[in-house]
Amino acid sequence: MFIIDTVTKTMKKYPFYIFILALFNLNCTKNNILNNTTSPTLFIKGVDASFIPEIRNTNLSFYNAENIKEDMLLTLKNAGVNTIRLRIWNNPTNGHSNLAEVKAFADEVKQLNMKVWLTMHYSDTWADPGAQTKPIAWSNINFSQLKDSVYYFTKTIVTSINPDYIQIGNEINNGFLWPEGSTNYMNQMVQLLQSGTKAVRNVNTNCKILIHHAGYKNAEWFFSQIKTVDYDLIGISYYPTWHGKGLDSLQTNFISLNTQFKKPVVIAETSYPFTFGYNDWTNNIIGDSTQILPQFTATDQGQKEYLQAIFNLTKSTPNALGFCYWGGDYVSFKGNQAKDGSSNENQAFWNFNNEALPVLQVYK
Repeated sequence: MFIIDTVTKTMKKYPFYIFILALFNLNCTKNNILNNTTSPTLFIKGVDASFIPEIRNTNLSFYNAENIKEDMLLTLKNAGVNTIRLRIWNNPTNGHSNLAEVKAFADEVKQLNMKVWLTMHYSDTWADPGAQTKPIAWSNINFSQLKDSVYYFTKTIVTSINPDYIQIGNEINNGFLWPEGSTNYMNQMVQLLQSGTKAVRNVNTNCKILIHHAGYKNAEWFFSQIKTVDYDLIGISYYPTWHGKGLDSLQTNFISLNTQFKKPVVIAETSYPFTFGYNDWTNNIIGDSTQILPQFTATDQGQKEYLQAIFNLTKSTPNALGFCYWGGDYVSFKGNQAKDGSSNENQAFWNFNNEALPVLQVYK
């Protein structure tokens, strides 16, 4: 009561000064938001490097910015990358991105003092909004067994690798583990997500769980459907060719998602071309100017400027915790005649001579 009375008397006696003080505080708050001093430190500066173990099986040499021969992972580390994202497939036919390979590479990442971010596809191959095929070993089991399989597979992965971050599913706009876990059966999808998150929590409470949506369109609806799921971070893919040509819209949607769901937001995937050219006979995802942002050209400098804009956007957005570049390692490692090579070599972090590009300077 004394404090309230004292404040009230002060306001009556010095109304002008109280007004000036309030205005000063409001201005400080605005400046803090603009300067990001009220936001968490940008701590995820990531690259998906899932191809590196496979690329190491070739005879290719790679070079850093000083044109010195250097392992790709070490180049990323020295450039300032602090988080390596790795996909996990259940039983891949080519033997890559399985538990054994990912664990060995993750151990190496940790030895370089970088964090490990796992992407659980819950499939034997690529999973994304257009395909979420169950592992063959899980194809003829009932729903109860499917939940158990998600739980024990996830538990095995987390126990073995002990990641810093983990995605339960990859770009699950339309659900995962189809058909049972599609968004057509939302209650079942939520149960499957809960099986995965429960496994993580039971093994490592420090591991941050991420739910990953491709693009911000319909993201608010999607995350409103999974409010009962125990997770930590909202992951959004952003590729201009699919997810809109406006960075302002991306930032606005980040703020909206964080405000509504009280979860930090991270760009889980993005990439950009340094050329429209090819280095093998495999069709590329990006091939002309209609697919990119007009202010950033498909050049070495344009690629760097794009990622710098992504870095700046993330850092200036309250409760945005960073970004991860996809395909930085996806060079044409199968040879320049390969029809099953890279669809992303013109968006990689190494040029067609396997020399590190200026885009890596952004990580510093």
